[in-house]
Amino acid sequence: MKTPTFILASSSSARLRLLETIGIHPIVMPSNFDESTVKLIEPRKLVETLAQAKAETIAKSLMKENLSETQSNLILGCDSVLVIDDEIYGKPADAKEAIARWQKMRGQVGQLYTGHALIDLVKNQTIVVCRMTKVHFAPVNDQEIEAYVATGEPLKCAGCFAIEGKGGLFIEKIEGCHTNVIGLSLPLLRVMLNSLGYQVSNFW
Repeated sequence: MKTPTFILASSSSARLRLLETIGIHPIVMPSNFDESTVKLIEPRKLVETLAQAKAETIAKSLMKENLSETQSNLILGCDSVLVIDDEIYGKPADAKEAIARWQKMRGQVGQLYTGHALIDLVKNQTIVVCRMTKVHFAPVNDQEIEAYVATGEPLKCAGCFAIEGKGGLFIEKIEGCHTNVIGLSLPLLRVMLNSLGYQVSNFW
């Protein structure tokens, strides 16, 4: 079986680094899907719907091109949100919002949901799965929060922190998949690939 071309339907540098770490070097094709068009209040359903929409946007674009090589593509779409006290949060709009968010998050336990959608154009199959990881935030003070937000790192992340970056200083514990917090559960991706008949090692 021919190894398919792996496409990441995301502009996330963190997700790209995770894939490259396990030997997958994808073609990056951000979907630019308008997330504001999806209005759902259940976090699991929200991230699954957005992840699938992003992957399907790229799939439709490739099919329109009607190129023979597009038939051998695997397309991965992902989306993450953080839930604190039953309220869903995406990326903060600005530094002011990020500071207010951290003042609410500190000392709390949040649930980080990441939806994963994998489309196999060869087999015409789509797998959509969500994984949740609990994140325990440290009781950081206002000075630490303001200094962290000033780095700009929280403004790029759905949870207002990057556990693989400076934000890791403020996470006391996680319960569940570590890479899921970064934006892509690698163990879950392996299972999804296996269910489509592939091994991660096929991409090495």
